[in-house]
Amino acid sequence: MTVKVRRIVKQEVDIPGLGYQIKKAREADDRPVTELAKTVGISRNYWYQLEAEAVLGGVAEDTIKKIEKVLNADFGIDFDD
Repeated sequence: MTVKVRRIVKQEVDIPGLGYQIKKAREADDRPVTELAKTVGISRNYWYQLEAEAVLGGVAEDTIKKIEKVLNADFGIDFDD
């Protein structure tokens, strides 16, 4: 029997103006925030926190990728990997 050992690497990158980019992309979309947030799998309140850049502890890359997909946007996030 073997035991797997896992290393989890946390990498963060600052994206100035990300909340503004999300808001502008949302405003160009006809769907309500409630629908967009539900599609992404987050609450409406969390969506607005992202736009206001009031999210403590950062946001998961996966969440941002889902927002980009639902809004057909590219926020230019690059982890240089």
